[in-house]
Amino acid sequence: MTSRIFDALVDICGPDYARVARSIDTAGGRRAGHVAVPATAQAVGDILRFATDEGLAVVPRGSGSKINWGAPRERADLILDTARLSGLWSHDVGAGTVEVAGGTPVRALQAALALRGQRLPVDPPSRTATVGGMLAVNESGPLRHRFHAPAEHVERVGYVDSTGQPGRRPGLAEIAGVITSAVIRLQPLPAARHWVTAPVPSPLQAAKLAAEATGHEVSAIEADLPAEGPGAVSALFEDAGADRLAEAWGVPVTPTAPRWWGQYPFGRDDVALRLSVAPEDLAATVYALADAIGGAVPVRGSAGLGSVLAVLPGTLPAERLEQIMETLRHVLMARNGRAALITAPPELASRLDMATRRELF
Repeated sequence: MTSRIFDALVDICGPDYARVARSIDTAGGRRAGHVAVPATAQAVGDILRFATDEGLAVVPRGSGSKINWGAPRERADLILDTARLSGLWSHDVGAGTVEVAGGTPVRALQAALALRGQRLPVDPPSRTATVGGMLAVNESGPLRHRFHAPAEHVERVGYVDSTGQPGRRPGLAEIAGVITSAVIRLQPLPAARHWVTAPVPSPLQAAKLAAEATGHEVSAIEADLPAEGPGAVSALFEDAGADRLAEAWGVPVTPTAPRWWGQYPFGRDDVALRLSVAPEDLAATVYALADAIGGAVPVRGSAGLGSVLAVLPGTLPAERLEQIMETLRHVLMARNGRAALITAPPELASRLDMATRRELF
C-alpha cells in the first residue's frame, strides 16, 4: 500500500516532490504517512481525487505555523505542502488588486508589492505565514484595528475542494479543501510609521488608554499585559497625529515598535485562548479570567477592538481547563462576548472543546 501511494504521488508531483513522511511531518501530534508538494492547481486536484479514492485524510500545509490550530484532526495520512504554489500575477496597480498563489509567503508578497508602493494591509503574527495559511484561519495582526481581518480584502479565492474539484468563490469560512490562489485588494504603502507606547499597571488602565487612543487617527492599538510586572499599551500611527497622543500620555513618539508588537504571547506548550468582547468590557473579562484560574494571566492583542489572546498553562489538566472555559463563557454571556480555544498541546487538544474553523473567523 505504501509503495503504491508513493508511486502515485510521484507520478503527480515528480520524483523530487513526493516522499514518505519524516518525524517533522506531523499534524495534531500525529505523524503523516506521506508528503506531496504539487506545483499547480491541477496537481492539487489530482492528489485530492486520489486521496478520496484511497480513503486518505489530507492535511494542507503552508509553512506549518498554524497546522495545529483549532479542533484536532482524527487522522493525517497525507500532508499536501503548498510550497511550490508560489508567485503573483495580474498585478493591476491602478485597480489596486493582485492575484497571488496560496503558497506564497506573506512577507515575500509584501516585499514585491512595496516595490510598486503598495501593500496588503495585514500583518499576521506568524512570521512564516503563507497567503493560503493566513486566509484559511483569517489570521490577523495589529492592523486589523483599522483595516479589519484579511478576509475583508479578498475579492475571490481559488480553491480545490476535498474531492478534487476546482472552484472560485468570494467567501472563505466555508471552504473545505486547499486554497490555491486569491485575488486581493491592496492599499498604498504608508510613507512613515510611528508608535506611541505607555506603561500601564493594570488591565483597567490599559482599557482606559486604549479608549483614549481610539479618538485619534490610529492604524492599530495593542496591549501587552504580562502575568507579572507592568504592561503597556501602544498605538501605531501611519498618518499625522502621533504627537498629540504622545503629549496626552506623557511619552515620546518612536519610529520603532515595542519588542512584543505583532507577536503571539503563547508558545507551543501553552494553551491559547481568544477573547472577543466590547472594548469597554475587556478589563472586567480579564479580571474574571484571572479569578477563574486563580492568578494573573498573560494577555496580548487588540485592546482597541476588545479582541485579545490569553495564555493558559499547558500543564493544567483538561478537566480544569474546561471548568475555566465554562466559568468564562457565563461571564461573557452577559457581555455578548466570545471565548475560543485556538491551540493547545496535542495531547490536551484532543480532550478539549477546541475552536471550529468557523470560530477562527
